[in-house]
Amino acid sequence: MTHRQRINALVGLLLGMFVAFLSSTIVSNALPTIIMDLHGTQDQYTWVVTATLLASTATTPLWGKFADLVSKKLLVQLSLILFTLGSILAGLSQSVGMLIGCRVIQGLGLGGLQALVVIVIASMFSPRERGRYQGPIAAVMAVATVAGPLIGGVIVDTSWLGWRWTFFIGVPLAVAAFVVVQRTLNLPVVRKEVSIDYLGATLIAAGVSVLLIWVTLAGKNFAWGSGMSYGLVALGVVLLAVAVFVESRAKDPIIPLKLFRDRTTTLATLASIAVGVALFGGAVFLGQYFQIARGYSPTAAGLLTVPMVLGSTVSGALSGALITRFGRWKIYLVVGAVAMTVGFGLLATIDHTTDIGLILVYLFVLGLGMGMTMQNLVLAVQNSVAPHNLGAASSTVTFFRSLGGAAGVSVLGAVLSSHIVDLIAKGLAALGIEVPAGSGGAGLSNLQELPAPIAAVVRGAYGDATARIFLIAAILGALALVAILFIKEVALNTRTGLEQLDDARKAAVDTAPVGD
Repeated sequence: MTHRQRINALVGLLLGMFVAFLSSTIVSNALPTIIMDLHGTQDQYTWVVTATLLASTATTPLWGKFADLVSKKLLVQLSLILFTLGSILAGLSQSVGMLIGCRVIQGLGLGGLQALVVIVIASMFSPRERGRYQGPIAAVMAVATVAGPLIGGVIVDTSWLGWRWTFFIGVPLAVAAFVVVQRTLNLPVVRKEVSIDYLGATLIAAGVSVLLIWVTLAGKNFAWGSGMSYGLVALGVVLLAVAVFVESRAKDPIIPLKLFRDRTTTLATLASIAVGVALFGGAVFLGQYFQIARGYSPTAAGLLTVPMVLGSTVSGALSGALITRFGRWKIYLVVGAVAMTVGFGLLATIDHTTDIGLILVYLFVLGLGMGMTMQNLVLAVQNSVAPHNLGAASSTVTFFRSLGGAAGVSVLGAVLSSHIVDLIAKGLAALGIEVPAGSGGAGLSNLQELPAPIAAVVRGAYGDATARIFLIAAILGALALVAILFIKEVALNTRTGLEQLDDARKAAVDTAPVGD
């Protein structure tokens, strides 16, 4: 591919990436309306988001492994088809249960797009050259992830559209991405014996799913210390332990364990978990905070997240340009992790009366951190692995980032839900209203029907409880910073992924014994 062809293909890939990340957050500001319209609960509120993240997380390693074995172009198009199908069905949902199921189908396509776009870009551009395009990539991820709530808010507030268009709007974009990729992307397919470790893929998906279901339901459907809780933890751990055993003996493992012998890959993977929380958890619960606790419309709630978009775009573009010019990348990861941790820490101080101007500053700081860490962690890993493991390594980092997002939404949602119930009970007790033991009290499903004094208690509870989830995110951000500090910086390679594969093939031929 010529440089012009690569740029045209990049446009199609970024459009696919935009659609993928948009689907994760566009519903966040629409969720209060969706849940109330379909008569759902706070637990279902979390699951509408978690279902997509769970499906995408569980399948990301499989997509990455396929990318090392078969046509990357075909896989990107298959991902777009799955995503489009899930989007149409989600928009036609008549119940929250049906919506959650359709979001799983969306998640299957989302997992492919998240992993494959990064892998294809790595095949077309060298690590050193890739820094030049960090700005557009970071901008697309930030705008789709954080401005998604704004688009969703506008759709919900537009009477002739309604919340169902938060799902339908991604369909024409996905179709456009499919056409552009078909016309512009022409990567050679490396022909080799295909051996997919389906057993390992199944065990990984099952183990991760069980543990995420546990953190979502524990404390509400059953006690944390109950037999059901212990049983789910034991089942998840056993499944993952067996998965590790199977992967260690598979001919072509889904996640090659030898990748983790490299310190950069291991530490970047750990740091990616916190980034996942920032990407998904923050956007999801910020929308709820602005609408329920502060009384803003969905559109206004989306506009209030713009500072995070600006911070992420500016820092991503600037750090990418500096990386390409000077070839140094670790300093930007360190500064980004510090900014992300500080941003979360500042947001951990908010309540239902915090000045909105201060919150916007906090979001800008968080956005600065996100922009410098999201893609640079992937870049660090791609620069340190062998070319034939590029797909698996890239998808592994994406997998753990998605895992952080799914677990973050689940765990933070469980913490938020439990804390809200406690605060509502205390607030109602102060009004002389006794909440029956075991009752969830007032919540989203009947908020609009409550008397004004009780509704004020509920809104205040949502506002005051939100700080706790950001405190947890700040702790994770600090752990990510520690991991990044121990990453060893390696000079960026100036060869693309495909060029490195060709170099390896030629080297193997040159060193082969005569007669082979």
